[in-house]
Amino acid sequence: MSSRRTSRHQRLRRGAPLRRANRWPIWLDVLLRLGVAFLLVGIVVLVHWSDRAGLHDSHDGQISFLDVVYFTMISVTTTGFGDITPVSDRARLIEAVIVTPIRIAVLFIFIGTAYRFVLKQTWEKWRMARIQAKLTDHIVVLGFGVSGSEAVRELIARGTDPAQIVVVDGARHRVDAAEQMGCNVLEGDASNDDTLLDIRVERARSVLVSAGRDDTTILIVLTVRHLAPQVPISVVIRSQDNELLARQAGATNVINPVSFTGLLLAGSAQGEHVADYIADLAGIDGRVQLRERAIVDDEIGRSIDELATSGRGLSLYRQGKAYGFWEKEARLLQRDDIIVEVVVRDPRVAKS
Repeated sequence: MSSRRTSRHQRLRRGAPLRRANRWPIWLDVLLRLGVAFLLVGIVVLVHWSDRAGLHDSHDGQISFLDVVYFTMISVTTTGFGDITPVSDRARLIEAVIVTPIRIAVLFIFIGTAYRFVLKQTWEKWRMARIQAKLTDHIVVLGFGVSGSEAVRELIARGTDPAQIVVVDGARHRVDAAEQMGCNVLEGDASNDDTLLDIRVERARSVLVSAGRDDTTILIVLTVRHLAPQVPISVVIRSQDNELLARQAGATNVINPVSFTGLLLAGSAQGEHVADYIADLAGIDGRVQLRERAIVDDEIGRSIDELATSGRGLSLYRQGKAYGFWEKEARLLQRDDIIVEVVVRDPRVAKS
């Protein structure tokens, strides 16, 4: 029943497009542009008024201030009815040297404003809507605090295209930071069904959740799991008591930074190089990397010690159960097995 309601919801509603952060409010930018344009027009009015003797009005032969304003507007807009014309050499020189550059500047301001607020925004909305409609196999990051931002940096360092990362956060400055990294961004509530439907969470490759609070994180996991039953979800949980709750909510991987720090400290107590090697495995800057992948056809029937990549196999996952490299199941790889291996870092990825 709930799945039918969700699919009906997806058909009926129009998703909010992904947004890009603007440095200036629109109204302030418009006022600034119009202010500059009217300032330039005012300068032309003063110039024409100071040299009104060089103008001729074919209607009544008199040049009033209203006539100057009228002439300025039709001159700046290049309308040119011909009823008021510059007749003296000085007036014509002023038109050529002063008024014409100002006329061009005003036209550029109005054309630029029209492009900025009509054409460009329409184009950007259309482009983002197309990107949004085609989102698939992307990585969703819900929460762009310390953990979320570091995860995105690590993903990009490992070769993930920022265009394949979608960041959702409720804070504008965090959304701006993610946008500067090249990610698709959406400012909103990550625990809201509509927000997650807008970013096509059901088509995502993986979802990373780091909301800063365990209760909020678990609520987000429940919402994601409801909308995307098959998508892997990795979460950051800071209290050990909440790890089980996160798993029950539907999290695939639960990461506790406090526990991980404790592991590093304990490892360093048993030897000065243990903690360094764990950190080496975890980051892109290390000499080796941990990698999870499906086995290839050439590896079927081989041992986990005989991988095609020349990596060192550590464990395999078969039908949801884990086996270590020392267990007999690891001596004969089967189709659909997933392995975790240690491979030498690709220096090209690190440099890029």
